[in-house]
Amino acid sequence: MTDLRIGSGFDVHRLVPGRRLFLCGVEIPFELGLDGHSDADAALHAIADALLGAVAHGDIGEHFPDSDPRWRGADSFELLRRVWAMPVFGNWRIGNIDLTIIAERPKIAPYREQMRRRVAAALDIFPDRVSVKGTTTEGLGFTGRGEGIAAHCTVLLLPKRREG
Repeated sequence: MTDLRIGSGFDVHRLVPGRRLFLCGVEIPFELGLDGHSDADAALHAIADALLGAVAHGDIGEHFPDSDPRWRGADSFELLRRVWAMPVFGNWRIGNIDLTIIAERPKIAPYREQMRRRVAAALDIFPDRVSVKGTTTEGLGFTGRGEGIAAHCTVLLLPKRREG
């Protein structure tokens, strides 16, 4: 049996006026943005947490705490790159990433391919290994009321192939 690792990540941020909206490292024109210590990209945070969870190496808040002023306004694309560059991932490769963004608005579909390419670029993988889906909660809960955006991600890590 090949050693496989599966990780799951979840993140949520409140929508507020006066902030830009980033999802998967893509700026989306919208009247509200996500509130947080960094750029609050819930999608990239969920991916980072899924990767870290797959190797039992904590979570994004542990590695980039909101109590540390170095991370104020941080670009989550760069945080994800830093996560993937951690030595703990040295013997792993990404099998696939399956991301679901939960938001009543804005619609995710018009940005899906750009998001897939951006995530793939952060992790140096092909976009066909990245799935980005959008869904609503049919008006239910905080996402349904338009108060925030949530993201859930599952990743599969495979051992790196040995040369020779």
